[in-house]
Amino acid sequence: MMSNDEPTDLDWVQLRKEMGAHQHVETTSEKFSRKFTENPFVPIGCLATAGALSYGLWSFRTGRKKMSQQMMRLRIVAQGFTITALVVGVMMTTTKGLAK
Repeated sequence: MMSNDEPTDLDWVQLRKEMGAHQHVETTSEKFSRKFTENPFVPIGCLATAGALSYGLWSFRTGRKKMSQQMMRLRIVAQGFTITALVVGVMMTTTKGLAK
C-alpha cells in the first residue's frame, strides 16, 4: 500500500514543470562553444584528421601515391593528437571536479 506521503506520478510532472521554468536549456551551439573553450584541441585535431584523410584520398585518386602515403601518416599523427587531447581534457575535468 502507498502512504499519503509518497509523491504520485502527477506530482513529479508538476515538479518538473515548476523546475523547468527556472532552468536554462543549453542549445547545441552554446554547448559546442562551451566545449570548444574548455578544450579547443579536440575539434582542431578532428579537423586535422579529416583534412589529412580527405587530401590523402584525393592524392591517391589522382595518382600521387607518395603524397597520399604522407597524408595517411599525418592522419595517424592527427588522430593520436586528438586522442591525447581527449584524455588530457577528461583528466583536467576530473581533477577540477575533485577540487570542488
